Parts: sequence; structure tokens; C-alpha cells
Amino acid sequence: MSCCSGIAVPSAGAASRTSISPEEIRLASRDLGDGLRQTALTLPDAHCAACIAAVEGALRKISGVELARVNLSARRVTINWRGNDDESPDFAAALAKIGYASHLASIEEETQDPVLASLLKALAVAGFSAMNIMILSVSVWSGADPATRHAFHLVSAALALPAIVYSGRFFYRSAWAALRHGRTNMDVPISVGVLLAFALSVYDTLHNAAFAYFDASTSLLFVLLAGRTLDHLMRGRARSAVGALARLSPRGASVVQADEAIDYVPLSEIQPGMRLLVAAGERVPVDGVVVKGASELDASIVSGESEWRRAAPGSALQAGVMNLANPLTLLATASADGSFLAEMTRMMEAAESGRSTYRRIADRAASLYAPVVHGVALLSMVAWLFGTGDLHKSVTIAIAVLVITCPCALGLAVPMVQVVAVRRLFERGIMARDGSAFERLNEIDTVLFDKTGTLTLGEMRLVNAGDIQPRLLSLAAAMARVSRHPASVAIALADPRRPVAPVEFDSLEEVHGCGIEGRAGDAVYRLGRPSWASTAKQVDLGTSSTTVLSKDAETIAVFAFEETVRPGARELVQTLRSAGLSVRILSGDRSAAVSSIARQLDIEAFSAELLPGEKVEAIRALAATGRKVLMIGDGLNDAPALAAAHVSIAPSSATDVGRSASDFVFLGQSLLAVRDIIQTAARADVLIRQNFAMAIAYNVVSVPFAIGGVVTPLAAALAMSLSSIVVVGNALRQGAKVKKGPRTFGATKPATVKI
Repeated sequence: MSCCSGIAVPSAGAASRTSISPEEIRLASRDLGDGLRQTALTLPDAHCAACIAAVEGALRKISGVELARVNLSARRVTINWRGNDDESPDFAAALAKIGYASHLASIEEETQDPVLASLLKALAVAGFSAMNIMILSVSVWSGADPATRHAFHLVSAALALPAIVYSGRFFYRSAWAALRHGRTNMDVPISVGVLLAFALSVYDTLHNAAFAYFDASTSLLFVLLAGRTLDHLMRGRARSAVGALARLSPRGASVVQADEAIDYVPLSEIQPGMRLLVAAGERVPVDGVVVKGASELDASIVSGESEWRRAAPGSALQAGVMNLANPLTLLATASADGSFLAEMTRMMEAAESGRSTYRRIADRAASLYAPVVHGVALLSMVAWLFGTGDLHKSVTIAIAVLVITCPCALGLAVPMVQVVAVRRLFERGIMARDGSAFERLNEIDTVLFDKTGTLTLGEMRLVNAGDIQPRLLSLAAAMARVSRHPASVAIALADPRRPVAPVEFDSLEEVHGCGIEGRAGDAVYRLGRPSWASTAKQVDLGTSSTTVLSKDAETIAVFAFEETVRPGARELVQTLRSAGLSVRILSGDRSAAVSSIARQLDIEAFSAELLPGEKVEAIRALAATGRKVLMIGDGLNDAPALAAAHVSIAPSSATDVGRSASDFVFLGQSLLAVRDIIQTAARADVLIRQNFAMAIAYNVVSVPFAIGGVVTPLAAALAMSLSSIVVVGNALRQGAKVKKGPRTFGATKPATVKI
């Protein structure tokens, strides 16, 4: 529960520049219309709620700025402002005045995390020093003779120096940056305590005193860095989803010039009205309308369905859609910043920015730590100096107060439980991407499911095989075996004997998006979409989809399919419904298909044929009424909804972006993994509350002893470490068997569920 990590790793150019030219601001900004523009800046030094308040407050004071919102996970601030073509606000200078470097944000995702590498190195140095100094201290505590004790103190000083200088630099930088700009944070008392303990230990070593406190300062650094590293790992996971979306967009596009010449230009230079050539195997770079060519598309980014879509002149295409078959010529209707894919990215960034609210309460509470501890330590030193006149004893007591009140136990109360819970879920084949989701999962009162790939496996099952003549089933199976379409696979599996086809085909050809056409002499057989295969009106069989077999456009057999429901789906839905949770389906699939699955699972509320933005709007509408939403989905089109939900879960079969946007990913096929996640979250919530209670009780009990001079800096470090060990030990109880019984879900609609 730290305020700032104190780690400033400037990006290229950020260290040497404190201003961004107006031209750069205008070129990098996005026109929102009506004179309003939007600029994104990266903030490498932003780490906590105090940083959010300082940055947003400074930017809102600039004339023309209407909105400034910090995304702490991405360390980015989005600014909406008004200005003319000649003048742009100097955002970088305003941020530099309060101690924050900034530079124009890039959509490219960093391949390495230099902050994490620095933290791990510092943690290793502190751990090595603390471990060896503690070993040497055993001899001192055991009553070593003065010469041996002095030698061990000198060795301890040499071991402690690298940790104090190298590992402690993160805290010193953060503390100095805060003090230099008239602020304070938790790293100020930590830095003071570490440096004073080391300085006093050096003084006592030079004067051959009985005790030194090198072990206190190094152990303190190690424990703090351990908690900080865990915190950084948790925050960093949220940044990967936006990067995964950005990689779906190509770097550039082939532009068809007026003389029919083709030039490859950067994506940022694409403007509405340009003609673009999209070859087979390429993704559509920006939104556009087909003006030439016909092809098949993988439009799962829009609908979430794996079924291919036909594109012909006049078809509107969204950025990110994959062209599968033939070249297409498009007329661009939007720039890269205004495309469908860019809008999905912005929706996810906005959702991630909202999530930082869950940490602000803890960070604000922690911000009270610095002034309170400073005041208590200073008053203790002054009181003892006035009462005894012994400066050495007074400084020693002040150090003990600073060390013993270190919020290590509070800092570990949440992340340690989360880490153990993550490991327990991993043992069950479940990956947790965001530790804070455990807390949010205990607040849900509404569960939203995607259909294809979530409630179903994306596979089809032939349900009326017994009603079809064996000869016609064998005929259809012979045709179906040339295709990997889910319906074709289901027909082929329904005729496992693989007999010789009753008709010898001269040719078989798959027509993408329609079906399979076979010719036998003058007869034409078609297996596929009813509207393509036959001229007859088809009978509704009440299933999710139908396929017909026709001969010369006359229907000779009708095949009815249902999607295969994912294992555990029925039991999970019943469990959630019995808990009083609202259960609903949000899907981009056809209404008939969604209705069929809803009937099978006894889900009354569902919405079909939704675009990604409409799913997000549905979640926001529920949130506006106070509902806490759990979204379970897998498709690329579900990514913004997964990011916007209060908490989200995806199967491992989900797209890369879907997995990146979710808080939990389960590796098996059974949806009962969701029940395991909820059970683990409930257990984690109990342990976190216990850890907070123990950490607070530790400080209430220990501080009076430190003020009273009963506790030395070494004893303070040991007590601090013991409190951390107790918290860690309690966190390890996550693996204990959970007693089954009622628990309450929902912030607005309590319900009882047995899991």
C-alpha cells in the first residue's frame, strides 16, 4: 500500500525536454469536432492517487482544457482542450512545474519493462545484503567478544552500503521529488528512517558500540521492495489489452492513386475519400466501403462469430476485419483515429482508467501515513531530548518509531492474499490477470454472458439425424467432408460409417459463405444456406440454424442444428440464479440462435445482434443504475465489454485481445471454473479483512512501546518483519479447505449462494 514507487524511467527524449511544441501538440491531437481536440501524453513518473490528483489538477488550470483524465495502468493522461491553429497549450511545461516528465503517447506497446527489471535487481541486492547481515548479527546477539563484534559490524556496513545506495534509490528519488515541489508521500519517512538507521549504525560502529542496526535498514528495504514489485506486476497486466488491440491494425495501407499507381503510405496519413487496396490475407486498415471486388471476410472482430461474411461492392467494412479470399478496393470513410478499431481501443482505455478508482481509497488512506509518522517521530525525539538531554538515545527512539510504524504489513495485506489466490487458481487451470478483481468479484449482482465460444463451444450438433433418410444423410456427408465449416463437420460426424456415396460427383466445390455445390452429370446438388441452395420456402424447425440439401434447386433434405453447450453451463446458470443474481445473454449472433441457447439454459433475458459498442452501452446502462456487472465472453468484439465490466472472465479459447481484456482466464472447457473463481474470491476477501485488522492492531500496540523507548531500531525492524510474516502466513491459509455455506453477493442486491 505504497504511495509512489519513486521509479522514474524517462522515455526517449523525455529526460532532456520539458516542452512539446504547439505544432507537435496539434499534429498529435485528435479532432473531436466543434473545436474540441484530444491529446494523449505518457507520464512515466505517475504511480498513485496523489499523482492523479496533482496531474489532473495542474492540467485543469490551463486555459482551454475541459477534461484531464489519468489512466494509471497505462501511465497516460488524456486531455480534451479547445484552441486555435496558431496556439496550443504547453501541457509538458505545466506538468514539469509539479515534477512530472511527459511526452507524446505512442500506440506501440513496449516489448520490455525497464521498471520491472530495475525493481528485480534492487530486490536481489537488498535481499542478498539483508540475508548475510542477519547471519552475522546472530554472532553479535550471541555475545561475541568486542573484537569479533567490531569486525562483524564493519563487514555488515560494507554489505549494507550497496543496498542503501542502489536499492534505496527508488525511495529517495520519490521522496526528493515530493519535497522539492512542496509535497510529501510515504517514501519520505521511509527514506528518513533507512538513512538515519544506517548513519547511526555507522556512527556506533566507529565508536565500537555494542549494537548496530544495519540489519534493520536492509531488511526494511527488502520487504518494501518485495511489496512494490508485486504492486508493479499487478498494475502492468492491465496495459497489455490495449497493446493487443493496437497490433491488429496494420502499419500502413496500399493507396490507389488517380493514375492507378499504388503507393504504400503510413496509416496516420490515410484520410476519408482515399481508395485503398486490401489484398487477401490482410486486415482492413480503416473503415471503408467496397467499390471493387468480392471476397470472404473474417468479421469476428465485429460480430464475435467465426462464420465468414461475404463482401461485395457497396459493403461497409470496419477496421481490423480480415480479408480471406480476393483483393478488394475500398473507399476510406474514416481516418485511422476515427476507425472502428481505434474506437474499441479508446473504449478499453476509458474502462481501464475507471478501474483505478478501486485503489484510490487505499492510496488516500496511506497518504496520511507520512505526516502522522513524521509528527510522532519528531515529538518523540524532542520529548526524550528535553527529558534526558541524550541526543543519541533521542535519535534512536525516533528511528525506532519510523521503522516500527512502516506499513509493510498493511502493504502486504492485499497483494499477498492476491498472490496466493492466483497460485491456487493456477493449480485449478485458471489464470488471474488482475489481483484487484478478487475484491470486485464479491460485489457483483449481475452476470452477462456472450453466447458463441462462452455458453457454447462454437461447435454444431445435428439434432434431426434420425428423421433423414440414410441415403440422403450419406449423400450430404460425402459433400460435407470437403469443408471444415461447423455445420459440415456436424453432418460428417452424423454418418460415421463413411459408406460409398450414393451419387458419384463429377466435381465438388465449396462456395464460401453459401455452402457446397456438387455436379453429377446434369444434376446439381447443393448443401448449404436455404436461400442459396433451394427456391422452396423452408420450414422453421425451432433450432438455432438449418441447412438444406437440394437437387436442381429442389429441397430433398433439411438438417437442423444446435450449438454444443459448454460443459457446466447449465449448472453454473442455475447456481447464479439460485443466488438471486440477474443472468442475461449479450451476443452479436442472430436472434434465433441466441433464443435457442437461452431456452436450453433457462435464461429469460437476452439481447442479440449487438455490436461491440452496444454491448458496452448495455453495461454502462446497468452501471448507471448501480449494478455491478460480471461479463463472461471470448470474442474480439467482447473485448471492450470485458474491459468496461466491473469484473470479467474469459475462456482460454478466447482471442488474444479478449484474454488480455479479462481479469480471469480459465483453461478448461467447463464453465464451473467460474464457480471456483467466485469461491476463491470470497475466501480472499475474508483473509484481506483479517490482514488489515492484524496490521492495524500491530501498529496500535507497537507504537506506544517505541515512543516509550522500550524498542530499539533492531527490535523495531524485527517487530515490523514479524507483523509482515504474520500477514503472509494468514494469506497462505487461502489453500485451506473452504467451509461451504451461504455468502452474500452484490453491492445493491444482496443474495445468498452456496458454492
